[in-house]
Amino acid sequence: MRPSLLTSLLIRLGRGLAAGLLLALLALALGLLLSAAATGVGPGASLPPPLARTSAGPRWVPDSATVQVAAGPQYAAGWGWQLLWGRHHRRLWATPVTARVLRLGPGTPGGLRPVQAGGSYQSRTLRLRADDGREFVLRSVDKDARAALPAGWPRRLLGGLMRDQTSAGHPYAAYPAARLAEAAGVLHTNPQLVFVGDEAGLGQFRARYANALYLLEERPDGDQRHAPSLGFAPRVISSSHLRARLGQQPAPSPATARAFLRARLLDLWLGDWSRRPDQWRWAVFPTAQGNTRPEYRPIPRDRDQAFFQLGDGLYPGLISLCVAKYQSLTPALTPRRVAGLRRSARALDLLLLRGLARADFQAEADSLRRRLTDEALAQALQAGPPEVRAQMSADLTPVLRARRAQLPAVAGWFFEQLQADKEPVPEAVWRD
Repeated sequence: MRPSLLTSLLIRLGRGLAAGLLLALLALALGLLLSAAATGVGPGASLPPPLARTSAGPRWVPDSATVQVAAGPQYAAGWGWQLLWGRHHRRLWATPVTARVLRLGPGTPGGLRPVQAGGSYQSRTLRLRADDGREFVLRSVDKDARAALPAGWPRRLLGGLMRDQTSAGHPYAAYPAARLAEAAGVLHTNPQLVFVGDEAGLGQFRARYANALYLLEERPDGDQRHAPSLGFAPRVISSSHLRARLGQQPAPSPATARAFLRARLLDLWLGDWSRRPDQWRWAVFPTAQGNTRPEYRPIPRDRDQAFFQLGDGLYPGLISLCVAKYQSLTPALTPRRVAGLRRSARALDLLLLRGLARADFQAEADSLRRRLTDEALAQALQAGPPEVRAQMSADLTPVLRARRAQLPAVAGWFFEQLQADKEPVPEAVWRD
């Protein structure tokens, strides 16, 4: 019996979709192979050093107090590569900027000395201690996520591409993010761009950390009564400690929850998807006598993924469609984009925000929209290195203005998604 016309059409449609999927997979495989060859990461290729170095050496001024150096000249690419793998923030990465040279060790200003190395799959960090006991953190501007790939052929084949996609991050996002947090009423650190040369003061960390650009900022921990941007807090704790404290109470105070909601709406506006519990610290404030619940105010840190721009190339665009959290900074926000952006912080969202009403979400969105004025935005975008301020302003101003107008809608979607979220939180996300 001959199939009906409708059945024939469905069969043809199915075959067409299967053929299209097969072609897409073949194109992706071909693109990976060609890209791997172009980046020199085929079988047997050696990997670069664990910390990204600038391929063009720094240009020192005569007194050696500052240098001019690009954060990532290796991310510059032609139009063909950008078509396949994204324009991202490559121009910013490749533009030389002026950075202060940081001297380490006894006899230097502040007497900063390294005490502990750290970092995640991408950043490299180095904890510093000053002569007066205060602690700071150096965080590498350039990233390297290849360690997240399995060793062997996956890393050899995909490592160069993984490294190249660092250019989706904004190298100087921490600067305007701190100024915008100030305008929003959110506590924050104060990053400074510095260059660490081949310093003897690096000691045992010299081979791994010399000759690179870093962000230097306060380490928000312990007693911070000297730090206005950290609220002069008598104590700062980690998210795991916050969770343990709240576990002994019926619920977080409304003031604590509202302060965190404001910070989370700021995250969504900035397009910062990397907000797992370890990316937060908490300022602890004693309350009035008789109130057993102290107040906690969030301190977001590590703004490495604010202003993220991934979906402007063929293959990264496909990745962003498949991996919900990789949302690019676009003028239009949607429920799907909000769901992706909030994913890495959902453990804290569920812990702190479930007790708030929809009206609280709308009130904080309205307050944030009033605080983030055009003037505040313009001033914040003048906080980066002088050589890239004009470009940062041109790139980000129209997008952030459009997103600001959508904050009330974003707050509504955020509230609805939070109420519908029934997925259990893995215990592992709370590890510091």
